[in-house]
Amino acid sequence: MTPLPLRMLAVRIAVLGLFLIILNACDAKFSSGKQERYLTSPVSRESLSDEVLAVGSLQAVDQVDIGAQVSGQLKKLAVRLGDSVHKNQLLAELDPVLPLNSLKAAQARSRRLEAEREAQVARVDLATFKWQSQSQMISEGATARQSFEEARVQLKIERANLASLDAQIQEAQIEVQTAEANLAFTRITAPMDGTVVSITTQQGQTVIAEQEAPVILKLANLSTMTIRAQVSEADIRRVQPGQAAYFTALGDSDTRHPAILRDIEPAPQNFLASQSGSDSSRFASAVFYAALFDVENPDSTLRIGQTAQVHILLATASNALTIPLAALNSREPNGGAKVRVLENHAAVTERGIHVGISNELNAEVIDGLNEGEEVILGELQQDADE
Repeated sequence: MTPLPLRMLAVRIAVLGLFLIILNACDAKFSSGKQERYLTSPVSRESLSDEVLAVGSLQAVDQVDIGAQVSGQLKKLAVRLGDSVHKNQLLAELDPVLPLNSLKAAQARSRRLEAEREAQVARVDLATFKWQSQSQMISEGATARQSFEEARVQLKIERANLASLDAQIQEAQIEVQTAEANLAFTRITAPMDGTVVSITTQQGQTVIAEQEAPVILKLANLSTMTIRAQVSEADIRRVQPGQAAYFTALGDSDTRHPAILRDIEPAPQNFLASQSGSDSSRFASAVFYAALFDVENPDSTLRIGQTAQVHILLATASNALTIPLAALNSREPNGGAKVRVLENHAAVTERGIHVGISNELNAEVIDGLNEGEEVILGELQQDADE
């Protein structure tokens, strides 16, 4: 049997070892809790940009409605939807019978008036001869005064008739030119290079052009597209023509298309509606301004009507030191700011820094912090038993 003093010594040693284990566990727990009291983020390098976001739709820069300027039946449709056409290429042709008949009638009237003019010139020559004879005879006293006056008046009448015929001939020539133009209008040609994006009238249909020009098809130049982006009134003061931008099309968010802000429309998009509406509806609706961006489309991958997510770049910084915007405790107009830094995973110090551009998430650090340092975003919620 073990002697009592040795047994007591063994018990004491066991109790002391258990106490040391519990003490180490508590110390580790308190130390770990001290390190994890704060939510931190490292100072890192990345590209940063301050942007205005807007949503818009793609349109062709040049898009025209091709219509008919004369009435008639669409005799021939020379293109199909999606065809590429060149300037002055035949697109459609109306039945030319009626315009051709009108031209022939105008030309016949013009020829008839020209013949009448020749006859009238002969009458003027005859009246002139008679008046000259009467003038000679009256000076010699060989004719009556009445005969002389009749010759003079007749000459004026024949000259007036000739002037009237000249006016009628001019009018007939205008009618010929109008008929020629109407006949030419039956052949509808492309006013520019482009693509047929819509056909609204089919071959065999009758078009009526008395009130307004009926649209036969739509032609667009898809080599350059325009984005009409809706910029809110809160952001419109921050953007201006000439700023760089990029956009992504719906369904292809990985491809960035560069663009330049060409123009900003001076009136909001709902301007006309707001002028005719009531004051309550005018203030209830959101106000957006149309910002126009041009983008090249050489391979025609962009299409009319596509939705575009536009990023207007106000400022950019590459490989810049950045911290989350939530780390800034205060910010001054001159770029100064205060942050809290966790040093050696224990000590917390407040430090003044200078920041550059920022967006909704991050801010650029000009000086005051080094890469890898931990800035405090906030305090973690502690357990009740701590």
